[in-house]
Amino acid sequence: MSNSDEELRRRKYEEALEVKSLRRIISAYLNYPEAAEEDVKRYERSFRRLPVAHKALLSHLPLKYQKLRRCISKNSFFIFEMLKAFEPPVDMSQDDDICDHLDDGSCGHVHLEDRDPCSCESASISGRAHSKKSDEVWAGHEDKNENCCEPESGNFAVGLECQKDAHKHGCDNTVPNKDMSSVPPESPDYLESMPHFHVPLVDVDKVRCVIRNIVRDWATEGQKERDQCYKPILEELVRHFPERSKESPPTCLVPGAGLGRLALEISCLGFISQGNEFSYYMMICSSFILNQTQDVGEWTIHPWIHSNCNSLSDADQLRAVSIPDIHPAGAGITEGFSMCGGDFVEVYNDPSQVGAWDAVVTCFFLDTAHNIVEYIVIISKILKDGGVWINLGPLLYHFADMYGQEDEMSVELCLEDVKRVALHYGFQLELEKTIETTYTTNPRAMMQNHYFSAFWTMRKKPSVHAREHG
Repeated sequence: MSNSDEELRRRKYEEALEVKSLRRIISAYLNYPEAAEEDVKRYERSFRRLPVAHKALLSHLPLKYQKLRRCISKNSFFIFEMLKAFEPPVDMSQDDDICDHLDDGSCGHVHLEDRDPCSCESASISGRAHSKKSDEVWAGHEDKNENCCEPESGNFAVGLECQKDAHKHGCDNTVPNKDMSSVPPESPDYLESMPHFHVPLVDVDKVRCVIRNIVRDWATEGQKERDQCYKPILEELVRHFPERSKESPPTCLVPGAGLGRLALEISCLGFISQGNEFSYYMMICSSFILNQTQDVGEWTIHPWIHSNCNSLSDADQLRAVSIPDIHPAGAGITEGFSMCGGDFVEVYNDPSQVGAWDAVVTCFFLDTAHNIVEYIVIISKILKDGGVWINLGPLLYHFADMYGQEDEMSVELCLEDVKRVALHYGFQLELEKTIETTYTTNPRAMMQNHYFSAFWTMRKKPSVHAREHG
């Protein structure tokens, strides 16, 4: 077999894996109403088992369960509208078995599902978005503690396409009804041709994680958390780039951009900002909010309904949250704003990215690495000489608990070692402090996880590039 044939075979195999992964993600979204209904039925079964006297005392609970169902319906409506807007970057009608036919060992080992659950595309006010091998999983900081992406009519255009060029961009959508075995007539063609199947509950939990992340990035209720995490970063960027000309704006990359709010806020400051996100769960949602939103408060979700624990009242648990708190297309972004989907290492460890960025911002991102040293090396490579790296977040290594998987790599360094590695790869520390933060936390809950996050600004020494290649 020639090299060109092998390359074509490998590409087909990778695309087939991506289709398989994307089907699973869409199925997780489609299964959300059914899984949520099963939870309510479980609550009702428990209520029915109560002694008569206890039922009388708690006679309000059946009404609460009916309210829960209405909240689930509102969440489902948002999800289905989001999925309807999604344009898959690959042909979703291809045969699922193609992976097995092609996987004879010649394609090597390609893993598109190697990240833990529950963070797209390029969102460009003047272009489309693309992704490179976007995986189905997002390692959310909340999960390990609570078990828990051409502008038209003023909107962003963000699509999802397999793309190695990190300066190109991508996007998604879907629609289910209460009968999860059927697809509504208005569903996109890709849904009609795509086989639907039930997925593990852990996949549906990722959907619930996305709903909570929407609050963090796009609701007034998330403002406090954004002030904790995003405001210090934005202030540092302004301090280091006081003059940002419209003719030649500074460039800023935001790996692990999640639902895109931080990258958008940076763009609004006058930077050519690009968010990078790995998870299709997040990409589908960010693309919808960035591209399809017409008004402030257009959508209503109920983000806290999936846990009965640590609630002060039923009203707190069931409360509605309006999104978005701003109209993204009218926020005043800088031309060139984009969201790039794909694995950070694969997309940006490319010769075209060397010295391409004036600033790199990492927020709750470093600990998503299999090998944090590799992240730091790439950040150093892609920064211009004298460029700044601003970081905020904990070290909750997302692969630290992958027990029983001998080939799973997880390099877990203490903060002191992380900084030492950064200094070795040509960074000098200019500012460092600890900031207390939360992450997708219900502000009215009786239990809230707080991080004492590391916050720093480092600058790449001008001599780094010469030393690396001299």
